[in-house]
Amino acid sequence: MSENKSFYITTTLPYLNADPHIGHASEFIQVDIIARAKELQGFEVFFNTGTDEHGLKIYRKAFNVNMDIRDYVDLYVLRFKALKEILNLSYTNFIRTTDQKHILAAQAFWNVCLKNGDIYKKEYKAKYCVGCEMEKHDSELENNRCFLHPNLELEIIEEINYFFRFSKFQEPLLKLYRENPDFVIPSVRLNEIKIFVEMGLEDFSISRLKSKMPWGIDVPNDPDHTMYVWFDALVNYISAIGWPENNKEFERWWPVTQYAGKDNLRQQSAIWQAMLMSAGLPASKQIIIHGHIISEGKKMSKSLGNIIDPIKLVEIYGTDAFRYYIAREVSSFEDSDVTLEKFKEAYNANLANGLGNLVSRIMTLAETHLENPVTIAEREDMSEYFAIINNFEINKATEYIWVKIGELDREIQEKKPWETKDKEVITSFATKLYSIARMLNPIMPSTSTKIKELIKRNKKPDEPLFLRKD
Repeated sequence: MSENKSFYITTTLPYLNADPHIGHASEFIQVDIIARAKELQGFEVFFNTGTDEHGLKIYRKAFNVNMDIRDYVDLYVLRFKALKEILNLSYTNFIRTTDQKHILAAQAFWNVCLKNGDIYKKEYKAKYCVGCEMEKHDSELENNRCFLHPNLELEIIEEINYFFRFSKFQEPLLKLYRENPDFVIPSVRLNEIKIFVEMGLEDFSISRLKSKMPWGIDVPNDPDHTMYVWFDALVNYISAIGWPENNKEFERWWPVTQYAGKDNLRQQSAIWQAMLMSAGLPASKQIIIHGHIISEGKKMSKSLGNIIDPIKLVEIYGTDAFRYYIAREVSSFEDSDVTLEKFKEAYNANLANGLGNLVSRIMTLAETHLENPVTIAEREDMSEYFAIINNFEINKATEYIWVKIGELDREIQEKKPWETKDKEVITSFATKLYSIARMLNPIMPSTSTKIKELIKRNKKPDEPLFLRKD
């Protein structure tokens, strides 16, 4: 397969300090949809995900629940790996930052940056948010608390650490953004990171004293220090594809398309890109930034009682119904308000009464009036649909399908084939339904397969594809 037909995409790696939540599920499904769409277009896809297992908040969480740190991360990894089947994910690689292969790559990356003069040692004093695992400046604080984690007290860190020479890369980063206007999507996030970089960059600490933070990757040739969690974790994007020991495999897949939440914008589109520059490696291909999922206008939290468990939703409605909701009802780029009532309304209106009813009507007509299954074209022009999804506009791509569903439904009402029994018209309906099923493949893969099998067998469904929920 030619080089331009290789496509590498990755999620961020979730921290193992909590169970999988709907935000994780949303990002995984969005990336899965893009990966499946690329495969439909003939690309060979490397889809990476995994778990970020080092850092202070994971170390403290294990301590608080009285578990050995290794037992703790091993337990939570299983919960994230279980999402592959629960959400029907098609990823090809699952990396753990505790994997020996990754540890060696992170240390090799450190040594390259050190050799290139971008790592040095100095005294460190800073306000630190454990929730973000990042240093915070006064402009990022309100009432001396982090905007993102107002429930956590800031910690003052004073020690001698290793630093990354981030300030060196202000102009190279701005040049990267200028020359690649689609480097960060949506454009509002690109403008946001441009402003951040234009304001000037400060070198940041990339190690912690091992006596205070023993749970991390050892700094090469300095056993008294462990790597700062972000410096370690970001390297997974290249260690996953063979860097540094397998250059052929690395070049086959790089550069990567990265998905991340808006609270990861700085780390993914500035810090990581500067680290790549320091190591003499090409920048990422694109950074796709999505919003957060909130409920009833508020951030989800146990104390507010508005947590939505994706696993329970799948148990009630099914995997494809959940994938549909993420694809169509959750914004591709902005925050989305999700409630159980909104989910049920969308399910009943658009799946039970919409797609499911359409399939039942058409296939009942086909089974009754057609002697043989319709002839399906081996290939079909789906360029209009792919043009939308290739811009990562998953909402619009899903809406495009539902417009087709609506048009087909109206055509059935107008032509009344149950009265005319016109075989040509019914054949046309079944053929159009097959086209819809093809487009559904990345979004609702199981449903897509079911519909196509019904058409190929010329059979109506034995039971509704989506049972209405009261």
